[in-house]
Amino acid sequence: MFSRKTRYLLPVLLLAVAFLAAGCGQETTDKDGLSGTIAIDGSSTVFPITEAVAEEFQKINKDVRVTVGISGTGGGFKKFSAGETDISGASRPIKDVEKELAEANNIEYIELPVAFDGISVVVSADNDFIDCLTVEELQMIWEPESKVTKWSDIRPEWPSKNINLYAPGTDSGTFDYFTEVINGKGGASRSDFTASEDDNVLVVGVANDKYALGYFGYAYYVENQDKLKVVSIDGGNGCILPTDESINNGTYSPLSRPIFIYVNTASLRKPEVEEFVRFYLTEGIELIPQVGYIPLPSSYYTQGLEKVDQVVR
Repeated sequence: MFSRKTRYLLPVLLLAVAFLAAGCGQETTDKDGLSGTIAIDGSSTVFPITEAVAEEFQKINKDVRVTVGISGTGGGFKKFSAGETDISGASRPIKDVEKELAEANNIEYIELPVAFDGISVVVSADNDFIDCLTVEELQMIWEPESKVTKWSDIRPEWPSKNINLYAPGTDSGTFDYFTEVINGKGGASRSDFTASEDDNVLVVGVANDKYALGYFGYAYYVENQDKLKVVSIDGGNGCILPTDESINNGTYSPLSRPIFIYVNTASLRKPEVEEFVRFYLTEGIELIPQVGYIPLPSSYYTQGLEKVDQVVR
């Protein structure tokens, strides 16, 4: 039996223990982790980098859920400019019409370059007759109203076989960039090709067809070298293959370009988003070559962190 004094003190002691436990629990939550959800969408080209960064970030911050979609650069900007996502991956800079939509919806943002990419022109590994294309030949193939239907239409010594074409969809920044530098206008392209915002679909289509031709981000070629053959491009200085070096130094021309993430500044003020972006621009750099892309000079990431500081400080 408890004494009268003990019976009086016991509730007080229990209450004190409860407060201490609650206090310890709060300290652990504040110290050890973040929580929340980060919504990301956009370019399938940027996707492998962002997915890798998200996976590593979530290993450290188990209470943060990062979702990464691939609706294409244009599709991603539609969602981002409407305030539906926190971050948008882009394989080209934002267009004026997308800026206007963001402004109309009071969406402010920062642009952060994250890596170099080289659009890779590919054929099946079974293709045994093509090694190089000139920019002029690429234009012959891909320009609007192109008359090229067979390989022999490009060079008479090539097979008289139909060219089956694969390319990113019209919402893709890769499509915009390729058509601009090859055909002289973004979005200007023949329409009789198999299109997909998912580059893995394009990989499968080209790999399984000896007479197919396609283009997409360098990382998807690197991941599938066993079933794809990359075509050298002659931009006026001889046939150049896309490699880490040629993409980084610009000799793989004109198909080298930077790729980006765009971050909603209102979202950036959330601790989980801020920490994710900082992680992307620091530890995340090490993941870029692992997924087939080329890191930018370190000054780009330093400048990116300075942009983050300007928003959150």
